[in-house]
Amino acid sequence: MPTLNWHKREEAVRAATRAPYRLLEPVAELSYGDADSENLLIQGDNLDALKALLPYYAGRVRCIAIDPPYNTQSAFQHYDDNLEHSTWLSLMYPRLELLRDLLSEDGSIWVCMDDNEAHYLKVVMDEVFGRKRFIANVVWQKRTSPDARLQFSGAHDHVLVYACDPDHLLFNKLPLSEKQRATYKNPDKDPRGPWASSDYSAQGYRPNQMYTITTPSGVEHKPPLGMCWKNVESVFLGLVADNRIWFGKDGKGVPRRKTFLAESEGRVPWSWWTNDEAGHNQEAKQEINDLFGAEDAFDTPKPERLFHRILTIASNPGDLVLDSFLGSATTAAVAHKMGRRWMGIELGDHAVTHCVPRLKKVVDGEQGGISEAVGWKGGGGFRFCRLGP
Repeated sequence: MPTLNWHKREEAVRAATRAPYRLLEPVAELSYGDADSENLLIQGDNLDALKALLPYYAGRVRCIAIDPPYNTQSAFQHYDDNLEHSTWLSLMYPRLELLRDLLSEDGSIWVCMDDNEAHYLKVVMDEVFGRKRFIANVVWQKRTSPDARLQFSGAHDHVLVYACDPDHLLFNKLPLSEKQRATYKNPDKDPRGPWASSDYSAQGYRPNQMYTITTPSGVEHKPPLGMCWKNVESVFLGLVADNRIWFGKDGKGVPRRKTFLAESEGRVPWSWWTNDEAGHNQEAKQEINDLFGAEDAFDTPKPERLFHRILTIASNPGDLVLDSFLGSATTAAVAHKMGRRWMGIELGDHAVTHCVPRLKKVVDGEQGGISEAVGWKGGGGFRFCRLGP
């Protein structure tokens, strides 16, 4: 498989192996809430911290969601996002190796990135995880409108998704939104309740799915050009008998299959996430301003709804979630509100100045972000640790 080469690559490839095993030392005065909580907030270099977690959590993390530095060639107050390209690659490679080893068999990793490094990151993750473990490149619409100051305004970020083992991966379906639920109607007064219809044709040519369909009004329909019907004729006739095929109010229309709202298990996630579904940068900034005030807010936060969507798909209540680039603690806050166990790692002083206060507010029942949507009222706790010898 082709690999990416950069200055001091060999040092980066060996860095995870050479990282020492260090102890995690609890700091009681910075811990909060339930003293027996399994949630961990760790201050220290995330390479050493991940190595420290490995003996205890290897193969146990269901979902990793990280928002590492974007390497945008600009400086931010709370971290340095102006790393030279090869240095950035050397930062990411060994950390991805350790994150891979922490994933459970049915786990997945989600990495936020913009166009500055996303395509290089994809090549590195193909090498570390294996190309067959790539699941999706989610495109998240992070802006609500173009930036008029630029000649070409970026509208999206990437979220690269990889599985530990695609054969054991089982993502959850997303619940229907109110807008989607409103599309379910009941024009034929079916006793099973509201339903939505979908195209009954499929791409391709299959000889046993090329039959002629005669509607209740006697109109004949053949598959559209270059397509076939979705099922063989015997299955189709069974659907007709069960009143699951809709031919329009006049009984002459092209057949469409009925899907009942009462039977819906949600919708399969796809790789295009609009800002009305997963939040946007302005929303994220407002959430941080509400928490810390505009003068002390984090520079590049993500909205809680983005990580709520990730964790809805990739985890269940009680599962273990990890963010090794915790930043302003959005992943941990969302995981806590959603009833997941979590571990967060942050190097800078804002592990104390930002992460601790925010997570204390979550424990106390803070009502910003996704709190109302998930019915969050407070509870739980976390233990604060620093890296020791």
